[in-house]
Amino acid sequence: MILDAFRKRYGRDSGVRVFRAPGRVNLIGEHTDYNLGFVLPIALDLSSFVAVADSPDGALRIHSEEKQQTREWPAADIGSLAPAHDWTDYVIGVARELVLAGFSIAPKLLLVRSTVPEGSGLSSSAALEVSSALALLGGREIPPLSLAKLCQRAEVGFVGTPCGIMDQYVSVFAREHAALRIDCRSLESEAVILPDGIEILAVNSMVKHALGQSAYKERTEECAAAVDAIRRLDGKVQSLRDVTVAQLERCMPSMPKIIARRARHVVTENERVSLFVNACQRGDVERMGQLMVESHVSLQHDYEVSSPELDFLVDAAIGIDGVLGARMTGGGFGGCTVNLLRQGAGERFRATITHAYQERFGIIPQIFDCRPSHGAGEVKNFERIPTRATLSD
Repeated sequence: MILDAFRKRYGRDSGVRVFRAPGRVNLIGEHTDYNLGFVLPIALDLSSFVAVADSPDGALRIHSEEKQQTREWPAADIGSLAPAHDWTDYVIGVARELVLAGFSIAPKLLLVRSTVPEGSGLSSSAALEVSSALALLGGREIPPLSLAKLCQRAEVGFVGTPCGIMDQYVSVFAREHAALRIDCRSLESEAVILPDGIEILAVNSMVKHALGQSAYKERTEECAAAVDAIRRLDGKVQSLRDVTVAQLERCMPSMPKIIARRARHVVTENERVSLFVNACQRGDVERMGQLMVESHVSLQHDYEVSSPELDFLVDAAIGIDGVLGARMTGGGFGGCTVNLLRQGAGERFRATITHAYQERFGIIPQIFDCRPSHGAGEVKNFERIPTRATLSD
């Protein structure tokens, strides 16, 4: 139990509280969030758990079970710390943002246990940010949207990743048994009930190419360049969210080809989110799968954020009986694919995709059931928190 691990690390188990925040898989709507568009993620039961208690010595001390590392700082210095360029930046970035928002950071002991695999594209960073923020708040009230925005600011301003708000938002607001359609401009959302008779599985390629971080920044700049080019023809356009497919087609001849392709992905992907939601609502699982494949092709060729491993996993998946659709999910250049299956096809899918991927790349992929989970909050039943033995299986 997590209390046992806390006692072993810090020598105490009284006054310990535990806060949880889930990872996520995005069903469709990739690289649209920082373009103020639409996304459709679900939160997962893969989560970051942070156990917390008061510290007796004035320090903020954090231990990661996954990293097997402990770091500490004087709590009074949190507001002036610089990035260390490691996993602690997600926690310290959130702590600094809490200070800037007017919350005091008391000396605390934190123990982090995560079931979200790092580098998988399932948003381990946002799960750590949100769970850490709740632990540091220790029950103090903060509006949910303010919490999501605060954690996003930490990742952008302190960690240095120019991310949109999707990951933090769904980690806070997620609904059990439903996807969440998020408008990344208005920051309003609606629950989208998924049809019966389907399974959703994520396949972790187990690779993450170094190109991802630099290319992410390039894509944001390329999207901004596309907006500038379109705005010269239509001054009302503020982001690619404002652009229709027909409008983009009129503007594309005046844009550099690579900029036009980046814009085409974002504009058509926003349209696919709407079409996917409509298909969900009428129970058209075949159309949902088709849209996922179209999304991957766009990410592969127009946005160029896929990888050989992800392309292979998608191509292999859609050839397996019972698979309705598949695509890469997350930032790209490795990480996971998300796969939509008919109910009951999971066992065959697991065996077939594992064999094919191992034969092609010599790697055994991780495969996760993606069951839509509820958003972040305090955990009252510690027995339900996975143990270290469970995590290592």
